[in-house]
Amino acid sequence: MATLDSALQETLSLNLPFPAATRQVAGLVDGVKTDVMVMNFSDKIMVTISQQGRLAHWLHVPIVNLNPGTDGMHTFSEGTDDSLLPLSGLTATSLLGGHAPGQDTVGQLLARQIATAIATKSPSEKRLLVVGLGLGKTGADRDSFFAIIDLVLQCI
Repeated sequence: MATLDSALQETLSLNLPFPAATRQVAGLVDGVKTDVMVMNFSDKIMVTISQQGRLAHWLHVPIVNLNPGTDGMHTFSEGTDDSLLPLSGLTATSLLGGHAPGQDTVGQLLARQIATAIATKSPSEKRLLVVGLGLGKTGADRDSFFAIIDLVLQCI
């Protein structure tokens, strides 16, 4: 079962002019220390999720909405059963890694869910999302997935 140890959880915000605004958080997911860092560049958002110093799978998700009649803004349905699912128009593509059984699927789902959270917070967001994952055996079950997403939500 995934747990977030509130005593271990730390949030750090660096307000440096270069290279980018950075937020970091750490917590326990299935008893494993998990580090999350979000860097906001002018042309992309980079999210890294690492356990035990790993970064083995890289993905990208274009967040821009090209649907006609939306003025580039993402639209969200109100109170439907699928409101926790990632936006259907977002596509995650593996850039590097993700070849272990099940790793690519979990990575794509995490990347799309993170992109959806960013689009929900800022519907006019147009930057590219780059996600670096270095997960051990966690992330594949429901509790671990939501614990990881919770850590990311603290940084975006």
